[in-house]
Amino acid sequence: MHHSSECTCEESLCETLRSFSAQHPESVLYQNSLMSALLSGVYEGTTTIADLLTHGDFGLGTFNELDGELIAFNSEVYQLRADGSARAARPDQKSPFAVMTWFTPQYRKTFDHPVSRQQLHAIVDAQIPSDNLFCALRIDGHFRHAHTRTVPRQTPPYRAMTDVLDYQPVFRFHQRKGTLVGFRSPQHMQGINVAGYHEHFITDDRQGGGHLLDYQLDHGELVFGEIHKVLIDLPVDSAFLQADLHPANLDAAIRAVEN
Repeated sequence: MHHSSECTCEESLCETLRSFSAQHPESVLYQNSLMSALLSGVYEGTTTIADLLTHGDFGLGTFNELDGELIAFNSEVYQLRADGSARAARPDQKSPFAVMTWFTPQYRKTFDHPVSRQQLHAIVDAQIPSDNLFCALRIDGHFRHAHTRTVPRQTPPYRAMTDVLDYQPVFRFHQRKGTLVGFRSPQHMQGINVAGYHEHFITDDRQGGGHLLDYQLDHGELVFGEIHKVLIDLPVDSAFLQADLHPANLDAAIRAVEN
């Protein structure tokens, strides 16, 4: 493992990270299905939460019928729902799209002053400057604000995600402690994943959260690391096989629904 000069973790924690890294020598990004499939309305998958946890202890995604956002860390998975609430996910719940990894952070930085989303991303970008690699990041701390949205549950016949998001509920959490889980994906992966930063948030009482649109951290800790391998499980159901996975407006559509 490589630790930056910014590393302020205690020796015991660093030892824990080294031990965990030895158990998982190569970080792998696992995902079920494709972002472009979700975009086109493939909202039902066969992958369970229990299945996802065999591929990692950290990640994000959504649930069948687009019923809220998924956030996972420390091998705990939560469902962030359209009313702004959160609840523990059941092992038998299913997901049409999720991204998981065994989280093995290589870099750590603590903040005792306010920092914006853009400033935090700039720190990651400076440490891992190549856009050709994936990064996983986690922030724990006190957020001055966290601006989120959560997609409401859908019913068949399913509409494309760009149509669904015309009705997305938006929530603003102020002065809340919480956890952020996110990935930075390369631009060349747009459509397979979400290019750029994709982040979800949950409050420290695990009662609220959602897909992050913007945030400011008052004080807390950022940990992150790079990922070099990707494993993708493609569905074989008719909805996926018949989906248009490369529409002309793919890049603009994903930016619209994720940002």
